[in-house]
Amino acid sequence: MSSIAARCLATIALVALAAGCTTTTPPEAVLSVPAPPQKYAAIVVDAKTGKQLFEANSTAPRYPASLTKMMTLYLLFEALDSGRVTKETPIPVSAHAASQAPTKLHFRPGETIDVETAIRALAVKSANDVAVAVGEYLAGSEEAFAAAMTAKARQIGMRNTVFRNASGLPDDGQHTTARDMAVLGLALRQRFPQYYHYFSATDFTFRGRLVRGHNDLLGRVNGVDGIKTGYIRASGFNIVTSYDAGGKRLVVVVMGADSARERNAHVEALLERALAQGAGEPRLVFNQP
Repeated sequence: MSSIAARCLATIALVALAAGCTTTTPPEAVLSVPAPPQKYAAIVVDAKTGKQLFEANSTAPRYPASLTKMMTLYLLFEALDSGRVTKETPIPVSAHAASQAPTKLHFRPGETIDVETAIRALAVKSANDVAVAVGEYLAGSEEAFAAAMTAKARQIGMRNTVFRNASGLPDDGQHTTARDMAVLGLALRQRFPQYYHYFSATDFTFRGRLVRGHNDLLGRVNGVDGIKTGYIRASGFNIVTSYDAGGKRLVVVVMGADSARERNAHVEALLERALAQGAGEPRLVFNQP
Protein backbone atom coordinates (compact mmCIF):
# COMPACT_ATOMS: atom_id res chain seq x y z
CA MET A 1 0.00 0.00 0.00
CA SER A 2 2.91 2.33 0.66
CA SER A 3 3.88 2.16 -3.02
CA ILE A 4 0.44 3.54 -3.91
CA ALA A 5 1.06 6.56 -1.71
CA ALA A 6 4.50 6.95 -3.22
CA ARG A 7 3.09 6.87 -6.75
CA CYS A 8 0.49 9.47 -5.79
CA LEU A 9 3.23 11.75 -4.55
CA ALA A 10 5.38 11.08 -7.60
CA THR A 11 2.67 12.35 -9.94
CA ILE A 12 2.17 15.64 -8.14
CA ALA A 13 3.53 18.67 -9.94
CA LEU A 14 5.86 20.89 -7.93
CA VAL A 15 4.28 24.11 -6.77
CA ALA A 16 5.95 27.36 -7.80
CA LEU A 17 6.56 29.70 -4.88
CA ALA A 18 6.15 33.44 -5.27
CA ALA A 19 9.41 35.28 -4.68
CA GLY A 20 8.60 38.93 -5.08
CA CYS A 21 7.53 41.32 -2.33
CA THR A 22 4.89 43.97 -2.91
CA THR A 23 3.16 46.38 -0.60
CA THR A 24 -0.18 44.86 -1.61
CA THR A 25 0.66 41.40 -0.24
CA PRO A 26 -1.80 40.60 2.57
CA PRO A 27 -0.22 39.46 5.86
CA GLU A 28 -1.84 36.02 5.64
CA ALA A 29 0.01 35.41 2.35
CA VAL A 30 3.42 35.68 4.06
CA LEU A 31 4.93 32.71 5.88
CA SER A 32 7.93 33.26 8.12
CA VAL A 33 10.48 30.45 7.80
CA PRO A 34 12.72 29.85 10.83
CA ALA A 35 15.63 28.63 8.70
CA PRO A 36 18.08 29.77 6.05
CA PRO A 37 17.01 28.81 2.52
CA GLN A 38 19.94 26.44 1.99
CA LYS A 39 18.77 24.24 4.88
CA TYR A 40 15.00 24.65 4.73
CA ALA A 41 12.70 22.15 3.09
CA ALA A 42 9.07 21.36 3.77
CA ILE A 43 6.08 19.50 2.42
CA VAL A 44 2.48 18.95 3.50
CA VAL A 45 0.64 15.93 2.09
CA ASP A 46 -2.95 14.74 2.41
CA ALA A 47 -2.34 11.24 3.75
CA LYS A 48 -5.68 9.96 2.44
CA THR A 49 -5.21 11.01 -1.18
CA GLY A 50 -1.49 11.66 -1.59
CA LYS A 51 -2.27 15.20 -2.73
CA GLN A 52 0.48 17.73 -2.09
CA LEU A 53 -0.88 20.76 -0.24
CA PHE A 54 2.35 22.71 0.18
CA GLU A 55 6.00 22.33 -0.72
CA ALA A 56 9.23 24.26 -0.57
CA ASN A 57 12.55 22.73 -1.63
CA SER A 58 10.90 19.35 -1.12
CA THR A 59 13.18 17.51 -3.58
CA ALA A 60 16.39 19.31 -2.61
CA PRO A 61 19.00 17.13 -0.85
CA ARG A 62 19.04 17.48 2.92
CA TYR A 63 20.64 15.62 5.83
CA PRO A 64 18.01 13.43 7.54
CA ALA A 65 19.60 13.39 11.03
CA SER A 66 17.54 11.14 13.32
CA LEU A 67 14.67 10.93 10.85
CA THR A 68 16.93 8.10 9.64
CA LYS A 69 15.61 5.99 12.51
CA MET A 70 12.20 5.89 10.83
CA MET A 71 13.75 3.53 8.28
CA THR A 72 15.64 1.63 11.00
CA LEU A 73 12.26 1.03 12.61
CA TYR A 74 10.65 0.14 9.27
CA LEU A 75 13.11 -2.73 8.84
CA LEU A 76 12.70 -3.80 12.47
CA PHE A 77 8.92 -3.85 12.03
CA GLU A 78 9.37 -6.01 8.93
CA ALA A 79 11.47 -8.43 10.97
CA LEU A 80 8.71 -8.58 13.57
CA ASP A 81 6.04 -9.18 10.95
CA SER A 82 8.01 -11.98 9.32
CA GLY A 83 8.62 -13.72 12.64
CA ARG A 84 12.35 -13.26 12.37
CA VAL A 85 12.27 -11.57 15.79
CA THR A 86 9.73 -11.27 18.57
CA LYS A 87 9.27 -8.40 20.98
CA GLU A 88 11.23 -10.43 23.54
CA THR A 89 14.24 -11.16 21.29
CA PRO A 90 17.45 -9.92 22.97
CA ILE A 91 19.62 -7.70 20.76
CA PRO A 92 23.32 -7.62 21.74
CA VAL A 93 25.10 -4.28 22.00
CA SER A 94 28.56 -4.34 20.42
CA ALA A 95 31.47 -2.11 21.33
CA HIS A 96 30.79 -0.16 18.11
CA ALA A 97 27.15 0.36 19.07
CA ALA A 98 28.02 1.34 22.64
CA SER A 99 30.55 3.91 21.40
CA GLN A 100 27.98 6.00 19.51
CA ALA A 101 27.57 9.66 20.43
CA PRO A 102 24.50 10.77 22.39
CA THR A 103 21.58 10.73 22.37
CA LYS A 104 21.80 7.16 23.68
CA LEU A 105 20.92 4.85 26.56
CA HIS A 106 24.57 4.28 27.57
CA PHE A 107 24.83 0.53 27.19
CA ARG A 108 28.07 -1.26 27.92
CA PRO A 109 29.46 -3.65 25.29
CA GLY A 110 28.00 -7.12 25.76
CA GLU A 111 24.71 -5.98 27.26
CA THR A 112 21.44 -6.69 25.47
CA ILE A 113 18.17 -4.90 24.81
CA ASP A 114 14.90 -6.61 23.95
CA VAL A 115 13.12 -5.66 20.72
CA GLU A 116 10.16 -4.04 22.50
CA THR A 117 12.42 -1.70 24.45
CA ALA A 118 14.55 -1.07 21.37
CA ILE A 119 11.48 0.14 19.46
CA ARG A 120 10.60 2.55 22.25
CA ALA A 121 14.20 3.72 22.57
CA LEU A 122 14.29 4.55 18.85
CA ALA A 123 10.84 6.10 18.51
CA VAL A 124 10.88 8.11 21.75
CA LYS A 125 14.49 8.72 22.79
CA SER A 126 16.15 8.40 19.37
CA ALA A 127 18.94 6.37 20.96
CA ASN A 128 21.95 6.09 18.65
CA ASP A 129 23.50 3.11 20.42
CA VAL A 130 20.25 1.18 20.06
CA ALA A 131 19.92 2.08 16.36
CA VAL A 132 23.37 0.64 15.61
CA ALA A 133 22.70 -2.48 17.70
CA VAL A 134 19.47 -3.11 15.77
CA GLY A 135 21.23 -2.63 12.44
CA GLU A 136 24.07 -4.97 13.34
CA TYR A 137 21.65 -7.62 14.60
CA LEU A 138 19.45 -7.56 11.50
CA ALA A 139 22.17 -7.29 8.84
CA GLY A 140 25.44 -8.39 10.44
CA SER A 141 27.05 -4.96 10.22
CA GLU A 142 25.92 -1.36 10.21
CA GLU A 143 27.27 -0.94 6.68
CA ALA A 144 25.19 -3.85 5.40
CA PHE A 145 22.16 -2.53 7.22
CA ALA A 146 22.57 0.91 5.64
CA ALA A 147 22.61 -0.75 2.21
CA ALA A 148 19.39 -2.58 3.12
CA MET A 149 17.87 0.70 4.28
CA THR A 150 18.69 2.35 0.96
CA ALA A 151 17.30 -0.60 -0.99
CA LYS A 152 14.07 -0.44 1.00
CA ALA A 153 13.88 3.30 0.39
CA ARG A 154 13.91 2.68 -3.37
CA GLN A 155 11.32 -0.07 -3.04
CA ILE A 156 8.77 2.18 -1.31
CA GLY A 157 9.33 5.15 -3.62
CA MET A 158 12.03 7.22 -1.89
CA ARG A 159 13.95 8.07 -5.04
CA ASN A 160 16.54 10.49 -3.65
CA THR A 161 17.63 8.98 -0.34
CA VAL A 162 20.91 7.28 0.54
CA PHE A 163 21.54 5.88 4.02
CA ARG A 164 25.06 5.37 5.37
CA ASN A 165 24.25 4.49 8.97
CA ALA A 166 21.37 3.37 11.17
CA SER A 167 21.25 6.40 13.45
CA GLY A 168 21.43 9.58 11.39
CA LEU A 169 24.67 10.73 13.00
CA PRO A 170 26.77 12.94 10.66
CA ASP A 171 27.88 11.37 7.39
CA ASP A 172 28.47 13.45 4.27
CA GLY A 173 27.15 10.64 2.08
CA GLN A 174 23.80 10.35 3.85
CA HIS A 175 21.05 12.43 2.31
CA THR A 176 17.32 12.54 1.72
CA THR A 177 14.56 14.98 0.75
CA ALA A 178 11.46 16.29 2.48
CA ARG A 179 9.36 14.50 -0.13
CA ASP A 180 11.09 11.18 0.56
CA MET A 181 10.56 11.61 4.31
CA ALA A 182 6.85 12.19 3.65
CA VAL A 183 6.77 8.97 1.62
CA LEU A 184 8.41 7.12 4.53
CA GLY A 185 6.00 8.63 7.06
CA LEU A 186 3.05 7.55 4.94
CA ALA A 187 4.50 4.08 4.39
CA LEU A 188 5.07 3.43 8.10
CA ARG A 189 1.43 4.10 8.92
CA GLN A 190 0.04 2.18 5.96
CA ARG A 191 2.34 -0.83 6.21
CA PHE A 192 2.48 -1.15 10.00
CA PRO A 193 -0.71 0.26 11.59
CA GLN A 194 -0.30 -2.24 14.43
CA TYR A 195 3.00 -0.63 15.45
CA TYR A 196 2.24 3.00 14.70
CA HIS A 197 1.28 3.74 18.31
CA TYR A 198 4.96 3.69 19.24
CA PHE A 199 5.39 7.00 17.41
CA SER A 200 2.74 8.58 19.64
CA ALA A 201 4.55 7.82 22.89
CA THR A 202 6.11 10.69 24.81
CA ASP A 203 8.09 8.59 27.28
CA PHE A 204 8.94 5.05 28.37
CA THR A 205 10.45 3.35 31.40
CA PHE A 206 13.97 1.94 31.17
CA ARG A 207 15.72 0.28 34.08
CA GLY A 208 13.35 1.85 36.54
CA ARG A 209 13.57 5.42 35.31
CA LEU A 210 11.34 7.48 33.07
CA VAL A 211 12.89 8.41 29.73
CA ARG A 212 11.24 11.37 28.04
CA GLY A 213 11.11 12.01 24.31
CA HIS A 214 11.92 14.97 22.09
CA ASN A 215 8.64 15.53 20.22
CA ASP A 216 6.99 18.42 22.05
CA LEU A 217 4.10 18.59 19.56
CA LEU A 218 2.69 15.38 21.00
CA GLY A 219 0.05 16.15 23.58
CA ARG A 220 0.29 19.88 22.86
CA VAL A 221 -1.22 20.22 19.38
CA ASN A 222 -4.63 18.67 18.93
CA GLY A 223 -4.59 16.00 16.23
CA VAL A 224 -0.83 15.44 16.17
CA ASP A 225 -0.13 11.74 16.80
CA GLY A 226 3.54 11.25 15.78
CA ILE A 227 6.05 10.69 14.38
CA LYS A 228 9.83 11.63 14.60
CA THR A 229 12.25 14.49 15.22
CA GLY A 230 15.91 14.85 14.28
CA TYR A 231 18.87 17.17 14.65
CA ILE A 232 22.51 17.39 13.73
CA ARG A 233 24.37 20.66 13.23
CA ALA A 234 24.55 20.19 9.46
CA SER A 235 20.81 19.56 9.10
CA GLY A 236 19.20 21.93 11.56
CA PHE A 237 16.05 20.82 13.37
CA ASN A 238 13.94 18.34 11.39
CA ILE A 239 10.57 16.74 12.00
CA VAL A 240 8.03 14.47 10.35
CA THR A 241 4.60 15.09 11.87
CA SER A 242 1.38 13.13 11.49
CA TYR A 243 -1.98 14.85 12.01
CA ASP A 244 -5.26 12.92 12.31
CA ALA A 245 -8.38 14.78 13.45
CA GLY A 246 -11.73 16.01 12.18
CA GLY A 247 -11.69 13.65 9.25
CA LYS A 248 -8.37 15.08 8.04
CA ARG A 249 -5.14 13.13 7.91
CA LEU A 250 -1.94 14.99 7.01
CA VAL A 251 1.79 14.43 7.00
CA VAL A 252 3.99 17.50 7.50
CA VAL A 253 7.75 17.51 7.03
CA VAL A 254 9.92 20.46 8.09
CA MET A 255 13.71 20.37 7.74
CA GLY A 256 16.47 22.81 8.61
CA ALA A 257 14.90 24.96 11.32
CA ASP A 258 17.10 27.04 13.61
CA SER A 259 15.57 25.63 16.82
CA ALA A 260 13.14 22.97 17.95
CA ARG A 261 10.73 25.60 19.23
CA GLU A 262 10.70 27.50 15.93
CA ARG A 263 10.39 24.26 13.98
CA ASN A 264 7.35 23.24 16.01
CA ALA A 265 5.72 26.64 15.55
CA HIS A 266 6.32 26.38 11.81
CA VAL A 267 4.66 22.96 11.73
CA GLU A 268 1.64 24.46 13.47
CA ALA A 269 1.53 27.30 10.92
CA LEU A 270 1.67 24.82 8.04
CA LEU A 271 -1.08 22.73 9.62
CA GLU A 272 -3.28 25.79 10.05
CA ARG A 273 -2.78 26.76 6.42
CA ALA A 274 -3.46 23.23 5.19
CA LEU A 275 -6.66 22.98 7.22
CA ALA A 276 -7.90 26.43 6.20
CA GLN A 277 -10.32 26.62 3.31
CA GLY A 278 -8.88 28.28 0.21
CA ALA A 279 -5.45 29.09 1.63
CA GLY A 280 -3.21 30.03 -1.30
CA GLU A 281 0.53 29.72 -1.73
CA PRO A 282 2.35 32.04 0.69
CA ARG A 283 5.44 34.12 0.07
CA LEU A 284 8.25 32.72 2.19
CA VAL A 285 10.41 35.00 4.31
CA PHE A 286 13.59 33.17 5.38
CA ASN A 287 15.89 33.61 8.31
CA GLN A 288 19.34 34.50 7.06
CA PRO A 289 22.48 32.72 8.32
